[in-house]
Amino acid sequence: MALARVLRSKLKSGGTVFGAWAVLPTAFAAELMCVGDIDYVCIDQQHGLIDYSVAVEMLRAIEGRGVVGMTRVPANEAWMIGKALDAGMQGVVVPMIETAEEAARAVRSCRYYPKGHRSFGPARASMVMDSRDMAVVGDEVMCLVMVETRKGLENIDEICATPGLDGIYVGPADLALGLGLPPNLDKEEPEHVAAVRRILEACQRHGIVPGIQCGSGKAARKFADMGYRFITFAKDTAILPAFVEKELTAARGTAADTFKDRGYT
Repeated sequence: MALARVLRSKLKSGGTVFGAWAVLPTAFAAELMCVGDIDYVCIDQQHGLIDYSVAVEMLRAIEGRGVVGMTRVPANEAWMIGKALDAGMQGVVVPMIETAEEAARAVRSCRYYPKGHRSFGPARASMVMDSRDMAVVGDEVMCLVMVETRKGLENIDEICATPGLDGIYVGPADLALGLGLPPNLDKEEPEHVAAVRRILEACQRHGIVPGIQCGSGKAARKFADMGYRFITFAKDTAILPAFVEKELTAARGTAADTFKDRGYT
């Protein structure tokens, strides 16, 4: 079974992990994302059409392919985080964190007493992780929080200093919104570039993992070279229409590819 300790080991040794984002509400689509030596697939329960029962089936498909399954929870709510981890998710990405207190609340929701306030009931997690030991089913799962607003950016050092936090995950589109810019990935505006650099440097100062969402493998390579180490390079709902439109363009003999202009990559 692919567990979070695989990611932790790779990150601890200084490596970079690359993963995909699953938004389509079907186990088969999630399974199709598990190609090559991909490190993780993150199931998006915040945006898209995925509910809890579907997320569990998607997780089972991901695990079956030997890939680490994680999820972005809808909100920083203890019961949402606890249910995700009880299902066997190997980590959570918690959106819209703006303060150190909010980050600490997310961490506490992942950990058992005395490190946190997670309620004990690892229904499926105990089977997946082959343990009911709180040090295994609680401490080994990963907790990353998303900094996506100007306020979060202003508090980045305090957020990064949160005990037990594994990393920061940058949501470029919402961060762009917070900075008054159009909400898309792989931004090149100087203010956004500076914000992404600021988050990276704060993570490095505090010894936690810097993560980011990207719109392509090329962009992922750029951010890896910059120093980001937990990197999503593809999303199913972006890949499918982009590829179909690209091939349609080729089939019709149209002179120019137009799919990039629609925000798919």
